[in-house]
Amino acid sequence: MTGRITSGLRSLDLDDRYRSDQEDVVARFYVPVFSAATTYSRAVGYFTSTSLALYARGIERFVARGGSMRLIASPHLDEGDIADISHGYSVRDVITRATIRELEGIENDRVLDGLGQVGRLIADGHLDIKLAFVVRDDRIGIYHEKIGVFRDEYGDLVAFTGSSNETLGGLVANFESIEVYRGWTESDGARALRLESDFEDLWADRTSMLSVEPFPDVARERLIEIGRERPNTTLPDREHVLEECHRVVDEPKRLTPPPGLIPRDYQRAAVEAWLRNRGRGFLAMATGTGKTKSALLAATAVGNVMRDREEPLVVLILAPLQHLVDQWVTDVEAFGITPIPVYESSSKWVPRVEDQIGQARLGQRPVVVLIATNASFSGPKFQEILGRLTLQLMVIADEAHNLGSTRYNAALPAHATYRLGLSATPERWHDEIGTKALFDYFGPIVFELGLGEAINMGALCRYTYHPRLVELNDQETELYTELTAKIARCIAAGDSPDDADPNSPLGFLLRERAGVTGHAAGKLAALRVDLEAHRHSWFQLIYCAEGRRPTPPGDERGPNQLVEVMRMAGNDLGISAHQYVSQTSRADRKVLLRRFGSGDDLQALVAMRCLDEGVDIPDSQVGYLLASSSNPRQFVQRRGRLLRRAEGKDRAEIYDYLAVPKAGAPINFEVERALLIREIERANEFGKLSENYGETLDSLRPLRDHYHLMDL
Repeated sequence: MTGRITSGLRSLDLDDRYRSDQEDVVARFYVPVFSAATTYSRAVGYFTSTSLALYARGIERFVARGGSMRLIASPHLDEGDIADISHGYSVRDVITRATIRELEGIENDRVLDGLGQVGRLIADGHLDIKLAFVVRDDRIGIYHEKIGVFRDEYGDLVAFTGSSNETLGGLVANFESIEVYRGWTESDGARALRLESDFEDLWADRTSMLSVEPFPDVARERLIEIGRERPNTTLPDREHVLEECHRVVDEPKRLTPPPGLIPRDYQRAAVEAWLRNRGRGFLAMATGTGKTKSALLAATAVGNVMRDREEPLVVLILAPLQHLVDQWVTDVEAFGITPIPVYESSSKWVPRVEDQIGQARLGQRPVVVLIATNASFSGPKFQEILGRLTLQLMVIADEAHNLGSTRYNAALPAHATYRLGLSATPERWHDEIGTKALFDYFGPIVFELGLGEAINMGALCRYTYHPRLVELNDQETELYTELTAKIARCIAAGDSPDDADPNSPLGFLLRERAGVTGHAAGKLAALRVDLEAHRHSWFQLIYCAEGRRPTPPGDERGPNQLVEVMRMAGNDLGISAHQYVSQTSRADRKVLLRRFGSGDDLQALVAMRCLDEGVDIPDSQVGYLLASSSNPRQFVQRRGRLLRRAEGKDRAEIYDYLAVPKAGAPINFEVERALLIREIERANEFGKLSENYGETLDSLRPLRDHYHLMDL
């Protein structure tokens, strides 16, 4: 729309179609239009301080001529506002809160000058504002119509409809259009009058599916107050940001695979299987085979579908530990999105989550990615946000077996359309109820890739397995025998060691007995021999038993195995080693993993209750298992840490230290046999996929023969 203004709207030389493809759109369109004898208009976009400041620049030109303006805009409602309206809270109160929130905390002087002009126009009676939003099928939506109507002192009418996006990308980079209708021409008159009638209906709140509310008095007074505080300066015809920024703003980002990522065939097959099951199910893939990348490829596929539908998507990724959240953040960033980590203080993440979800609801952000620890996800702050979420939701659960507990399972959002569980072992150990709850929520296993298949296809490296049988000494054998006798009495009374409550008497006895075998003194002697053979090797992991060595009741607990191993490796053998425990801070963990991966600084990491789930250390080549739970998930995770592929890594070595009773110990044979079955099964599981399975069988044959376990 171009031209000059003399005595009225007819003097404007109006093109039928205005295309905003030039940088000076503000000077060419807004100033001439608002310099006309305008009586009312409808807002473009939602109510923000920036848009009102931009309107002020044009409004001030026609005020001197006695003009006035009526403006209808959409309030910026976040998810909490929408939920409150849906739950019956006062619409006026909610809108008041929303508009005041938009006006508070503004520090930009240019914006404040514009708002000051708006406040003075309101105070002088030249500007009136109302707010509109969509109410349909119990859902609140944004009022996004774009029309304007102008009348001059002669009664002539001009109306327009169309888009003129008040952002840098819209004003400079976009290609948009506005249709202009002249009331005094036969072809345009009816259309112009219809738009004028539409506006009058809207102003009077007579438009179907729309609710129109007066501008809140508190917000009005705040604008007037800003008008009194700010100097009455003439605003420039052109916004300075259009002159100083030469970068073209890209469209909102979406999930996009990084350029160097070439999905493996099995990863494509996994994603396709999940999509065929309507976006639900488990990927039961061996540790180290790329479950994370597969999940993000699945999220990308869903995001593309949502984008075609012009619907935003919220992706919620759950992980059991903070360091896993940090790893997911890095992986998601590689896919082009900056996610929000949800852990620690809620004051750090709640505002960002609310803001991004609000942007998505308004169509300004196609995808929001939230990555939460299980603890923060199940907490009241995050659950309250989830409860208000009405957007399409995809849940990705890393190490999903952890979510089978009653607390976590109850927190999983029932309204999530897309659900993806990731776990090498989805079934929960001795927990049929929790396992069923997981499959009820996520769906069945839609794709499975076992360890043997992954090794054969080259997704994981090959390995050798070396079981070391260590006899208990006399003191350990005595304590082991006493504990086994007590365990036998519990079993005779009807208790089962397979599903014993950890807090029950049987659970305590089983833990104590596992502590005796885990802390067996002979393991340190065997470890010394193996470490001596690898004293010049890099990339070594040592897994220690938890706590301190058990002793008879009343005696002080024995030494801590991790401390003993650190002394042996560092002081005795000269191996550069560092402990990696649950108390190690996240920052220190990152430093340790970086030093470990350099291959010229730290030879070994000595871990206790760490370096299991999800830690990405592909360079590790030699592992020593001084203690391992009979829960198959733990040794599967630890083996997976060692089998990840890395440049220059041909194969891995695993040393497994198994404590057995001293020959001739007075132990109930059947009970001891039942308790040893798990250890033998674990060793056999490790050995059968190794490069030296025959060697494993030879090592275990005496034990299997003695306890009649040759069938395992």
